[in-house]
Amino acid sequence: MHIKFEWNEYKNKSNIEKHNVKFIDAQRAFLDKKRVIHKDQLHSKIEKRFYCFGKLKGRILTVRFTYRNTKVRIIGAGYWDKGKKIYEKENNIHR
Repeated sequence: MHIKFEWNEYKNKSNIEKHNVKFIDAQRAFLDKKRVIHKDQLHSKIEKRFYCFGKLKGRILTVRFTYRNTKVRIIGAGYWDKGKKIYEKENNIHR
């Protein structure tokens, strides 16, 4: 299965400034065979939104996204402790 991605370039630039993560790199979190997908309950009022927690460059990246037509639209991405904890819990990684 081949996933197609899209994003708003303004949001991408903003995300790079805030979190030092490019959306083009964030796509790779979806390639992690142990990735975890959770629904974003807080931000799913207008459209359903989700989190992808996946390993990238030895760290756990959290990617906020939604589905638009046949594409995954990336909304934001960063290395957040909460995402790392969820990933480790779901994959039974004990520290």
